[in-house]
Amino acid sequence: MSMQTEAPARRTRIQREKRELILEAALDVFSTHGFRGSTIDQIAEAAGMSKPNVLYYFRGKEDIHKTLMQRLLDTWLAPLREFDDSGDPIDEIRSYIRRKLEMARDYPRESRLFANEILQGAPRIMPLLEGELKALCDEKAEVIRGWMRDGKIAHADPWHLIFSIWATTQHYADFDVQVRAVLGPTRGGEDRFEDAALFLENLFTQGLKPPRP
Repeated sequence: MSMQTEAPARRTRIQREKRELILEAALDVFSTHGFRGSTIDQIAEAAGMSKPNVLYYFRGKEDIHKTLMQRLLDTWLAPLREFDDSGDPIDEIRSYIRRKLEMARDYPRESRLFANEILQGAPRIMPLLEGELKALCDEKAEVIRGWMRDGKIAHADPWHLIFSIWATTQHYADFDVQVRAVLGPTRGGEDRFEDAALFLENLFTQGLKPPRP
């Protein structure tokens, strides 16, 4: 049985480690050069493996990229899945902003990989965007609309609220070089994420406070 069709549970520890090594190298290559500018040769060199060895574990560049994107989407959606309709709305939104900024801090390569794919028109992940991502956003938008109907937060378009949180938090991953350059050496260190969290929490939660009766 070929490696491409073998069930993951039957892979040996070494085989799993080799696949992870390839995926880690590919993440560096894809996030730097984009899908079109990346080659199997570059991935093999980054992984310290031969090209035939890489192709033993994956069918080609598309297969590697698809595996990375599926993993990435799972990671990207995790904070939104944690949105709890039984929690306090302001606390839930504040926590969501925090989790998204933590991802910007801890997964900058993944963020660039996702952004590159979107900028190309999402040719390889459109079914995931139109399926799993849309379904989850629609579900959480209904949670937000419920909070609005109950008068717990101010009325606003829930989808654009989600988009706004994505845009402001992911900026700190995709444009990190710009952020650090503008903030300068005294403010461009790791504390920039905490500063961003405090600002964005205030920005969104103040804007969403329900009007007084």
